Amino acid sequence: MSCPFLRQEHVADGARIIQRAFRINRILRDRQDPLAQRDNLLIERYCFSREGLIYIINLLEPHVKSLTGRSRALTTAQTVCIALPFFASGTFLYTIGDAENLCKSAVCRAIRKVYLALKQFLGGFVVFPSHLRPQAVKQIFFAIAGFPNVIGAIDCTHVPIKAPPGPNEGDFVNRKGFHSVNVQMVRDSMFHITNVEAKWPGSVHDSRIFRESHLCTLFERGAYDGILLGDRGYACRQYFMMPFPDPNPGPQSRFNTALARTRARIEMTFGQLKGRFQCLKGLRVAPDRACDIIVACAILLIIIILSRGLKIVSCGHEIVSRGHKR
Repeated sequence: MSCPFLRQEHVADGARIIQRAFRINRILRDRQDPLAQRDNLLIERYCFSREGLIYIINLLEPHVKSLTGRSRALTTAQTVCIALPFFASGTFLYTIGDAENLCKSAVCRAIRKVYLALKQFLGGFVVFPSHLRPQAVKQIFFAIAGFPNVIGAIDCTHVPIKAPPGPNEGDFVNRKGFHSVNVQMVRDSMFHITNVEAKWPGSVHDSRIFRESHLCTLFERGAYDGILLGDRGYACRQYFMMPFPDPNPGPQSRFNTALARTRARIEMTFGQLKGRFQCLKGLRVAPDRACDIIVACAILLIIIILSRGLKIVSCGHEIVSRGHKR
């Protein structure tokens, strides 16, 4: 029986035939397979191409795969494709759960699985002084502004976190007045992250982080032939160059200009890292989990950079790239 309150308009038979001719058939994709979407949607949702997603899934499958299929356990592809939108957007877990028809706890466990698995590959992707030959790194750095013998640019950045409970809450308040984790990174001339230190609260100064790092110990022992470039927050050492605090016109000014241009790549790194992974603009997790997420995002950025200019092949914990083997 038709409803008297709804006015139904008569549609001609010819119009119905035309509508059926131009009707677009619905495509029902398999929800169990996130890769069933189109390539442009994969990049929009996960910030990775189809090839990149397949590489990450194959890389993490031994560490993420469920041991049993009980209770409709998530596949490796589903687990990875749940974590990547969180890294890319930093949105609430409820939002990701609603999109994937999962509860908040399942989303939280999937994200934790992925960033802990990525953390295990830190030694394979983050290699100092670089995946390239040291001489090649020095030559590319020299081509920027004529600064010789440089093998890395170093700096620290603050990743905001929520105020942690407990007596150590004040240690995470940085000089800008918000709670954060102070992260040290070193980058080579090809925008590859070669060192990550993500374990210090926001109140710790940059120079102390480097002074107590394993990288500083290796430089003190003479393990590397080259110098690092930093800002005025660090102390000048035999292997560490910083700008003149009050440069005179002439050589000192030119030295500062060349150092700033050469060191700018580490600033670009932080911009790329926080721009691509929006979760690093404010993590609502405990400090220890925040450090693990930061390391995972750094590894994902390395995968993106290597996949652009180099052919990467997973060989356990090794990386093979265009004839250079580490």
